[in-house]
Amino acid sequence: SRLSPAARAALLRALTDRWGLGVPPGRDARGLARMLGAGARTLGAENLAARAAVTALRLRTAALLTGHPELAREPGVRRLRRALTAHRDRDAVRALRGLFRDPDAQRSLAGLTALMTELPPVRALLDAEPEDRAGDPEGGPASGPGDAAAEATALTDQERQTIATEGSFLGFLRNIETLSCAGRVLVQNVRGPDGVVRYVVQAPGTAPGRPRDDSPPDVLGAWQEQFTPGSPYTRALLPAVEDHGIPRGADLALIGHGEGGTALLNLAQDPEFCATYRVTHVIAVGSPPHRGKPADARTWVARVTDEHDIVPAPEGRGRASEAHPNRYEAEFAGTAREFPRSHTLRGYLEHLRTTAPAVRDDIDRALAPYQGPVVRTQAYRLKNRAHPPDGHPFLTLPTTSLTTTRGPVALPVRYHDSSSAHLCFPADAEAVRALLPHVAWMRPSTPARRAIAVLSLYEHRSSTIGPYTEIVLSVLVDDLWRPRPLDLATDLLRRADLRRTGRYVLSLAVTSEEAQVVAREIWGLPALRAPAEADLMGRHIRFSAPDIGVTVEGRLGPGVRCPEADWVLYGRRGESTVRTLVRTSGRPRLHLGTGLRLRLDTSAAEPMSGQLRKLGADGARPLFVLSCPQSMVHRGAGTVLPR
Repeated sequence: SRLSPAARAALLRALTDRWGLGVPPGRDARGLARMLGAGARTLGAENLAARAAVTALRLRTAALLTGHPELAREPGVRRLRRALTAHRDRDAVRALRGLFRDPDAQRSLAGLTALMTELPPVRALLDAEPEDRAGDPEGGPASGPGDAAAEATALTDQERQTIATEGSFLGFLRNIETLSCAGRVLVQNVRGPDGVVRYVVQAPGTAPGRPRDDSPPDVLGAWQEQFTPGSPYTRALLPAVEDHGIPRGADLALIGHGEGGTALLNLAQDPEFCATYRVTHVIAVGSPPHRGKPADARTWVARVTDEHDIVPAPEGRGRASEAHPNRYEAEFAGTAREFPRSHTLRGYLEHLRTTAPAVRDDIDRALAPYQGPVVRTQAYRLKNRAHPPDGHPFLTLPTTSLTTTRGPVALPVRYHDSSSAHLCFPADAEAVRALLPHVAWMRPSTPARRAIAVLSLYEHRSSTIGPYTEIVLSVLVDDLWRPRPLDLATDLLRRADLRRTGRYVLSLAVTSEEAQVVAREIWGLPALRAPAEADLMGRHIRFSAPDIGVTVEGRLGPGVRCPEADWVLYGRRGESTVRTLVRTSGRPRLHLGTGLRLRLDTSAAEPMSGQLRKLGADGARPLFVLSCPQSMVHRGAGTVLPR
């Protein structure tokens, strides 16, 4: 029935009044709604929708942390919780809106994979979306199809050795793991049992704590865009398929992990693409639920999830999927409960081999036409020309690959988002000399007749070897060949690659196996693996490594800007010294160390606790602290010196 004028007026008041539903201004672009909403905002009121959004996000975050307490260590979660735990709802709304609009916070929020489906709607309710956001009802997409590109790229020798030569479900997943989330996809030609050549597109997802090649400046919007058929990832897949020269009408299977699976599901929704090729199978492993349907009703769609993986089912588990002869849903219980380990493709591969062989067999049966010899393999690097590479221009560097016991590592290692604090303690020169290698040519630098020990704390949130936390104990040493009394002072005026002095690393601890292997095998550093928690982004900093008994806590006092803190690190490999350059780009500040204190919580003698105790640092306050809440870093390969 039609509403009377009085009913319409009442409805309008309910929708726009600050004590009613209060639609945020800008979401309704017309007339009185915008004016009244803007007036309410000007008067300092927050509408009901915004408060409800904050309350819902509080509940969602609390529920997530109950099941996955390890996420409380994530920098993005810490920043989000600070905003959500404001004393009043109005303050929480404002803090959250400011967080969404802060460009420096975008990378921290990118680590909140488990909440990525929650954050964009909340941001929309808070009216915190940028005006040019893709998908804005009035603005249109931020980048068009012409911004997506793909170019053929060669695999390394080691990668070619691991690429499957026979078509199988696990073989295709191993191929995706080999691509290492480095902005590449793989297309293979497989000769089936009937002699027909078919084609398989294999797409990886993004890894938490690793950089994205397309570097979206608005991470939340980019994630939201992945659920639209015109997402950047999906657009970039089209030129890769076209460049491969797949004949029109050929059979095509699409297999992806995480975000790659979502992009392929989007591709299968494109009527034009499905009219060009016959998409027979789409298999998404560890991907969020997808609401769309393939353009070709004959396409077989499979979704495989681990019940401990919080990415595939962020909207809640237990929903009954619609029965369909061409739909396959499989869920199993993996052994890794912590995120992001529960989301890694390596974990899925292991469980499909051991705990869920029936799932593997079901999908292999469906992929029977694709089981046969691989006759061609080609990798493609996807590009989004609308945005520069992550870390450009500081981290836009030529790279090389070195082999370690954990596989190939691209050098220099690039850290796209790190925090650091370097605590400098005066130390007795003889105590330092006793901790150095017993060679006559290595001696500590002694400005003012005292040696200097440096305890460096790092929180690497995004790097090419994954996220990890690091603590390093080092001492300043003189030139290894011709030490001079003023070398330390004059080296401060030189570029890092021309310096003669450096920091000899006595011990360090890292939280990831990959970082430990790189430190030992490439940089010659005595790395051990130990859990640690760091919060180095604010004025109050805290670092705790309970297994090695080291805790640093306190408040940084006033500081002054200082030049970039580039370093030369020395390590040992056998009878040789390894020299590594560390370059940084950030806004470092120099603080007095009176507000911080180092505490050793264990009586263990070695390695780090015992060394700190011998240097007299237990319970001491540093002389000064060099801090950088947010920086980019790159470390090259270590150079072996004949010393």
